[in-house]
Amino acid sequence: MSLTVREIEVRDIDLLLDYWYNSSSEHFLKMGADSSKLPSRNDFYNALVEQINSPVTEKKSYALIWEEDGVPIDHSNVNSIVFGKEAYMHLHVWNTNNRKKGSGSILVKKSLPFYFEKLQLETLFCQPYALNPAPNKTLQNVGFEFVKKYTTIPGSLNFEQEVNLWKMTRERFLLSKFNLE
Repeated sequence: MSLTVREIEVRDIDLLLDYWYNSSSEHFLKMGADSSKLPSRNDFYNALVEQINSPVTEKKSYALIWEEDGVPIDHSNVNSIVFGKEAYMHLHVWNTNNRKKGSGSILVKKSLPFYFEKLQLETLFCQPYALNPAPNKTLQNVGFEFVKKYTTIPGSLNFEQEVNLWKMTRERFLLSKFNLE
C-alpha cells in the first residue's frame, strides 16, 4: 500500500463534494458538523475552483488530496490562513473502510511539509470535535502539542461544541521532519 499526498486539482472537486453531500447525518454529527449549513453544491464547487486558482499568498483555504496506490481516498485542508503565520487544519476520511487503519497519521505527516513550506507557516493548529476520538488520537500520534479544550463554533459548517486545540510549530516540525517520512 502506497500512501501519497498532493495538492487538490479541479478534477478532484467532485470526489470531495461527493464526500460532503453523500455523508450521513450521523457522520456529520460525529465530526461536529451540520449538513444543513452546506452551501449549494454549485457554490461549493465554484469556491473550490477559485481557491485552487488563487495565488498561494491569497488563499483562504488550501486542500490536499490523500491517495492510496494512486487513488484519491481522503483529503485534508487548512483555512483561516494568515500567510507566513498560521492556519487551521481539517482532516477528512471519505470512506469508513479507511478509518482505524493507522493511515491517517502517515497522511498527516506527509501533509505537514505542504502546509509549512507552501504557506510558510509558523504554527499549524487543528481543533477537532472533542467527542471525536480519531482525529485527536491522530494529532497526538503525529506529535502535535495539546493546547486546551474549549467551546466554540470552529467553522462555517459546525455547531457550538467542545473542541481540543492542538498545535504544531515550525520549530517542532523542523526538529521532527526526518521522523515524518
